[in-house]
Amino acid sequence: MEEIPWFEHDKDDLTSAQQEFAAVLSARARSWSVDPLDTVLLPPCHTCFGELLAYLDIGDPERHQGVLTIGAHYDGTNVRADKLHNQNFSRPDAPTEFTFTSAGTPTEAAHRTADWFEVVLARPLVRCEWLYEGKVYALRYEYTDDGRGLSEGFETPLAPPELQERFATEGVDRGSGRINRAGLGEPDRVVHVRGMKSTP
Repeated sequence: MEEIPWFEHDKDDLTSAQQEFAAVLSARARSWSVDPLDTVLLPPCHTCFGELLAYLDIGDPERHQGVLTIGAHYDGTNVRADKLHNQNFSRPDAPTEFTFTSAGTPTEAAHRTADWFEVVLARPLVRCEWLYEGKVYALRYEYTDDGRGLSEGFETPLAPPELQERFATEGVDRGSGRINRAGLGEPDRVVHVRGMKSTP
């Protein structure tokens, strides 16, 4: 069975500098605990930014759910990386905690970018779950090193009746899928998704 390469690409679509950058990223990614299909390299002609884009989808394999997309735009000299929009792959208007910039030769820039990917992948990510009658009615993905939430969801029909009644009385709209973690109390279950496990 043929192995799928990490950051798969067609060399004909890339300049020599871009090929060098891509080759380093691909080689480094072999040691990451990610599916090669979750690593994507788009040549400048396939992006609306006119720059090479290397991105990675961080997901929860147990629930088959995407959690975070991070990526780096490379113009041949400079790298600008951050959390990306999961559909158009644009960087946010304001830098986030994931922001990374670098410059240098293609090899230097690629190694620094790979270091950045590895730092993000190593962060301890968990899935907090709130259950009623054995079913998850609310969940939140967060980093345990700083408690920062990445994504969350709420299923009103699965929530306890008293909680549904409280939300109805308070006029809380759960249609957005957002949760009020403080209003739910401590999660019933915390599942380690990836990264280093926190020690008690």
